[in-house]
Amino acid sequence: MNILEKIIADKRKELTQINFKEKIKDFEKSSFFNRETFSLKRNINDNFLSGIIAEFKRQSPSKGIINNKSTVEEVTTAYVNAQVSGISMLTNEKYFGGNIQDLLIARNLNKIPILRKEFIVDEFQIIESKSIGADAILLIAAILTKEEILNFSRLAKSLKMEILLEIHEESELDALNQYIDLVGVNNRDLKTFVTDIELSKKLAHQISNDLTKVTESGLNEVKEIKELAEFGYKGFLIGENFMKTANPGEACNKFIREIYR
Repeated sequence: MNILEKIIADKRKELTQINFKEKIKDFEKSSFFNRETFSLKRNINDNFLSGIIAEFKRQSPSKGIINNKSTVEEVTTAYVNAQVSGISMLTNEKYFGGNIQDLLIARNLNKIPILRKEFIVDEFQIIESKSIGADAILLIAAILTKEEILNFSRLAKSLKMEILLEIHEESELDALNQYIDLVGVNNRDLKTFVTDIELSKKLAHQISNDLTKVTESGLNEVKEIKELAEFGYKGFLIGENFMKTANPGEACNKFIREIYR
């Protein structure tokens, strides 16, 4: 069993222990459930913003602890001040050290699109995402059927959230549907966790220009951002490169300033 399979198996096991009916009742009472969402797609396509989706990330299965000292409050507010287009919040606890409380804190502090980064395998998680203030959700083509992606996308759209469909190979583009707002190419192989930004270049021309293209993982240098922009990418999801520093917000700000030089 590879890393991805372990993560999904654990996520499904975790979900079996939840009383969906009672939880959904609580979700619908959330102050965030009927709020107007912020558009991640619009922010990414806004020429006055950086296109950077900055991630709050404590750890990963491949790197272990990345940063367990910086707080959600200080990092996310600094990201916003650096003029990111959006924030990505990991809510998987066992493998990434995140939780829904992190997203709630970020939501209460910031008026900016927030992407919930989670391994979504059930509609319950989408309703939960809305209740904790997410503006967009991640759907991973490698772990879902085409029918599941369609149903999950339709539900998310009915809750006025945007959908980022993450792909790793050309065949996964078949899962696209009319509800998808953004297509993300993850340069990290989720089975081995090896990264290679050449994958984004390879798949760029297979993605319709009508869709907002996002490149994810393994982005460490400004020259990579400029290079991938030439391939039509508007969004750039970066987490580890900022979070591995003592001051992620400052690192993000410096990175974005360099983009405009």
